[in-house]
Amino acid sequence: MKANLVFSVLFSCLLPIIIYAQASGSGTTTRYWDCCKASCGWSKKATLATGSNPVSSCDISNNPLTDYNAVSYCASSSGTAFMCGSQTPWAVSDTLSYGFAATTISGGTEASWCCACYQLTFTSGPVAGKQMIVQATNTGGDLGSNQFDLAIPGGGFGIFDACTHQYPSTPASAWGAQYGGLSSRTQCASLPAALQAGCYWRFDWFLNADNPSITFKQVACPAALTARSGCVRANDAINETPTGPSAVPTWASSTSAAGSTSSAITSTSKSTSVGVTISTSSTTSGAASGGTGTPVARYGQCGGSGWSGSTVVS
Repeated sequence: MKANLVFSVLFSCLLPIIIYAQASGSGTTTRYWDCCKASCGWSKKATLATGSNPVSSCDISNNPLTDYNAVSYCASSSGTAFMCGSQTPWAVSDTLSYGFAATTISGGTEASWCCACYQLTFTSGPVAGKQMIVQATNTGGDLGSNQFDLAIPGGGFGIFDACTHQYPSTPASAWGAQYGGLSSRTQCASLPAALQAGCYWRFDWFLNADNPSITFKQVACPAALTARSGCVRANDAINETPTGPSAVPTWASSTSAAGSTSSAITSTSKSTSVGVTISTSSTTSGAASGGTGTPVARYGQCGGSGWSGSTVVS
C-alpha cells in the first residue's frame, strides 16, 4: 500500500502542468455574423470553471440548447444548433462596449482562448481610443494571427450562411454583401428584430469603422458577457472570476434613435458581482503560450488570413 502511494505521488509529479500566459499584443479586427454554432460551443474545448458550460448555442427559434453536442447547421443541413441572437455587441458608455468575437491568438489554441475575454483598444479609424471587451466564443482556420472577428449582425456571412435558414422570413439580400455586410444604418431595420440593436451599434457607437487595428490584453470577463454566453473559464493565466453585474444598461447616444441600440439580455449563467476596472494604459506586445486544443474547421469569419482589402460596401 505504501509503495503504491509513493509511486502515485511520483507519477503525479511527472504529469505536465499547463500554464497559459496572459495574452497581449497588437492585432487586427474584422466583422461577421453567420448564425453558425460557435466553435467554443462544443464540449472539452477549454478547461471551464465548475458549473460552467461551453458557449451557449440556440435552436432555430433562438431558444438556448442544453445539448452541447448538437450539430451546427453550418456543418450539416440536418444540424439544429445556431448562434444565439443575444450574443451581439452593445455600448456600455461612449468609450466602452461589450461583445463577442471569433479569434486566433498567436502561440495559442482554442484551449487557451475559448471563453477568454480581451480588452481591445482601437488604434485607427474613427473609433481610435475607444475600448471594447470581447469574449472569444468562436475561432476559424481563415483568421490571421491576433485577429478578432467581431460578431456584428449584418457584418457579412463570410464563408458560411446559417442565417437564411434560421431566419427564413428575412431574404438573403437583406443581409448585405457576403464580406462586409450592410452598408448603411437604415438597412438594419430589415434584419430580424432580435438582431437590429447589434446592427445599429455598428453605426452608432462603432461609427461604421472598417476593420480598425487594435492593441489587446486578456482580462477577466465582465459578468454581463458570461451571462449571455454561459461560459466561464477556470483560472489559468489570470483570475477568471467574472466581474461586475450580470446586467449592464445600454448607453444610448443622443444622436441615435431612441432605443435603437438597446439589447435584451438572455442570462444563461450565474455571475459574481464585483467592480469592473478598465485600464487605459498601453499593452505590452506578447503572445499566448502553450495550449492543448486542436485546430478546427473554418467557421465562417469575415476577411480571412491574408485579406487586406476593404469590407466596406460601396
